[in-house]
Amino acid sequence: MGVLLKIEGLSKSFPGVKALSNVSMEICEGEVRALMGENGAGKSTLIKILTGIYQREEGRIFFAGNEIHPQNATDVQRLGISTIYQEINLIPYLSVAENIFIGREPMKKGRIDWKKMYEEARSAMQDLGVEVDVSQKINRLSTALQQMVAIARALQMEARLFIMDEATSSLDTQEVERLFEVVRDLKRRGIAVIFVSHRMEEIFKICDSVTVLKDGELVGTYPMAEIDNHFLISRMIGRDALGIVSQRRKYKNNWDSRETVLEIRNIKKKSKLNGVNLKVKRGEILGLAGLLGSGRTELAKIIFGEDPHYEGQIFINGEEIHNGNIRKSIERGVVYCPEDRKAEGVFLTMSVGDNLTISVLRSLTKLGYIDKKRKLELIDRYIKEMSIKTPSRATQIRSLSGGNQQKAILSRWLMLMPKLIILDEPTRGIDVGAKAEIEKTIQQLADQGISVIYISSEIEELVRGCDRIAILREGTVFGEISGQDISTEAVLKLIAGQKLHEERN
Repeated sequence: MGVLLKIEGLSKSFPGVKALSNVSMEICEGEVRALMGENGAGKSTLIKILTGIYQREEGRIFFAGNEIHPQNATDVQRLGISTIYQEINLIPYLSVAENIFIGREPMKKGRIDWKKMYEEARSAMQDLGVEVDVSQKINRLSTALQQMVAIARALQMEARLFIMDEATSSLDTQEVERLFEVVRDLKRRGIAVIFVSHRMEEIFKICDSVTVLKDGELVGTYPMAEIDNHFLISRMIGRDALGIVSQRRKYKNNWDSRETVLEIRNIKKKSKLNGVNLKVKRGEILGLAGLLGSGRTELAKIIFGEDPHYEGQIFINGEEIHNGNIRKSIERGVVYCPEDRKAEGVFLTMSVGDNLTISVLRSLTKLGYIDKKRKLELIDRYIKEMSIKTPSRATQIRSLSGGNQQKAILSRWLMLMPKLIILDEPTRGIDVGAKAEIEKTIQQLADQGISVIYISSEIEELVRGCDRIAILREGTVFGEISGQDISTEAVLKLIAGQKLHEERN
């Protein structure tokens, strides 16, 4: 098939930053091209130029053989380019059918032909292998189904290039595979896909080739069949990645002699948790694995005190507590880094420094005045110790990368010297270099005697970094693996509902 998209010498600058510098690439019809690079590499800038949000300073863009000058999203859609974002760009209070045909509703005698619109919307979804009530509102659908609606809408508009920007980050394993089936179908139709993801295994599973950017410059484009994980990560970070790819936590054998920091007994929550029993030892990293909806986040919020509506018992350092109060949980040494760091973890319009110290302001205050000298000393210390990349302590935290925002949240809690840290998807949406730094930090915290509950949808992360992994399934602990028995295969078996001993019989 021929070249669909051709970019020549694309450049874009912002004050003090060269976001893109002389980037060139070609994508053919029916090709699935990964776009990879660390945060700040230029991926988002390139996508925003292609979708008309930013205007290029230099370079040329050709689509289907014609030079194009995208000015806005409407221009791009008319050309046949559609973007599927992590945050779905649909109208939540309109129906599936209305979202698919918005602005192009079939008309009859001057009015919307609802019957025809529902029939065509139903057919469009069925073409993607999805059966759904097209009259129901979008906000009642899962993220995965909303993405399918966005794809159906783009196909109805005869899109020839899909840009999928972190489209899998909120999906569970089964939903990702369903999306991949659709991507394969798009490929068969001759539709090209630019695929952006921080999940390395997805890149190798679905993509034909990969373009790597670093610091706004093109590193190279490579066929997936000719490279491996080590090669790709090394090109992304600009140094050999062997240490990042192969690292594995060394298992300790003295857990029985260590005190129990947290014990939960028969925790239940209507329709979510059905009797969960767990213990966490001092300095232990306990991973929680399971499909979306298995109850991991609900359990974390109960332990942290965010959700008082549960049955069962919680013990911290041997003392039974009646949770449901976040302040008391923090006072007992239990802290929580939420899954959605932007919505629940950071104060976007506040500075990096204020985000770091907001949890310790009371200890910094005397006679109604904040000790500014101590505050600045703390901020500078943690920016240095946690390697937070920020122009200054006064920079709004919203301008930092996801990895640096996550380090800021961790720093905030570490100032309180916690006994237990609950991490819910701590590396979601974070590039491979920052991910390695955060994983290393988690290991160091455990070595210092801090207990960690580590929730992640990326099984390889749990396998690398945990002393023990508990698999939640349908609201209860289906199985546990520890030490040398931990492997990706073992975790996947338990997630799928297969007991490990069945294989040995």
